[in-house]
Amino acid sequence: MRIRGAVLDAMSTETPYAESHPLSIRVLEAASPGPTECVVRIEAAGVCHSDLSVVDGTRPRPTPMLLGHEASGVVVEKGTAVPGLDIGDRVVMTFLPRCGECRGCRSEGRMPCELGSASNGAGELFAGGSRLRDGDTVVYHHLGVSAFADYAVVDMRSLVRVPDDVPADVAALLGCAVLTGGGAVWNAARPEPGSRLAVIGFGGVGAAAMLTALAEADIEVVVVDPVQEKRDLAVRMGAMRALSPDEAIDEGMRADAVIEASGTPAGLQVGIGMLAMGGTLVATGLAAPSATVPLPALRLVGEALTIRGSYLGSSVPSRDIPRFVDLWREGRLPLERLVSHRIDLDDVNGALDRLAAGAALRQVITP
Repeated sequence: MRIRGAVLDAMSTETPYAESHPLSIRVLEAASPGPTECVVRIEAAGVCHSDLSVVDGTRPRPTPMLLGHEASGVVVEKGTAVPGLDIGDRVVMTFLPRCGECRGCRSEGRMPCELGSASNGAGELFAGGSRLRDGDTVVYHHLGVSAFADYAVVDMRSLVRVPDDVPADVAALLGCAVLTGGGAVWNAARPEPGSRLAVIGFGGVGAAAMLTALAEADIEVVVVDPVQEKRDLAVRMGAMRALSPDEAIDEGMRADAVIEASGTPAGLQVGIGMLAMGGTLVATGLAAPSATVPLPALRLVGEALTIRGSYLGSSVPSRDIPRFVDLWREGRLPLERLVSHRIDLDDVNGALDRLAAGAALRQVITP
């Protein structure tokens, strides 16, 4: 089968990306799905900071690689050992397959799957190897998904079926932004009614965290972001207040729980500084491997603070995605508001520039 997708041949920091074109759109050969795999026709794919982090080398991956890890689509072909999915099903594609048996999977989402993490790091599907070729050259998979394309070969462990009434763009966002941001609220921060939650970084993940918190009863949300336009948007979307990092520090703003979604040491430091007595900070953003943050050792103990990491929102996709769908159906989780741009696949390099400039929440590609 031939597919059309956006391939990264080598990591690049040569910006603007709309001119340097690190991602090239070309036709690849895709192998037939293995026994536990499906071919999915991509309906919508979100552009996430984790894609940009591969392009700029912050998160090195093997290349050439077909990028994209947050998407929805329709199953058009399946292997001989794929229970629970049928041809024609709409599915959410999630970027961490789970074996269901390892120590990570037994943690109920608190830790990543060991086997899934290994296959992701190698640029392979869960069963091993790549299904993509450019002539004689192997093309690697991005986090088991590779969704910047019109079709994808994906392991069943990376797929969660959703009802047909869930729009394609909403379904796509469930695979990363909502699982990561909303999952961090549900599974890690767990704010109590009447408490204050701070969100550091108002991109797709931060906005999903805010909307999820607001969907719960009596949670007050404060957003911190350096970009004025994003602060204004956060207030329009329901934040009680939206502050710059300097304002949050100068005012001594405190919160019972903090979701750090900037992926920067500076964001982590602001978040730690905002913690109230007994507060919990949940870090969801992926910083550069060399990044470090000093910890206030006395406060950590004397104020009984909790600082924890949360990968994919500490979520189990098959468990949590149906819960998000229910909230969306009830009108309590307006995920459509996360979509700031709708673009064609050919504009994916320009999308990277908007993402780097902080000028977008979620840009959704429709092939």
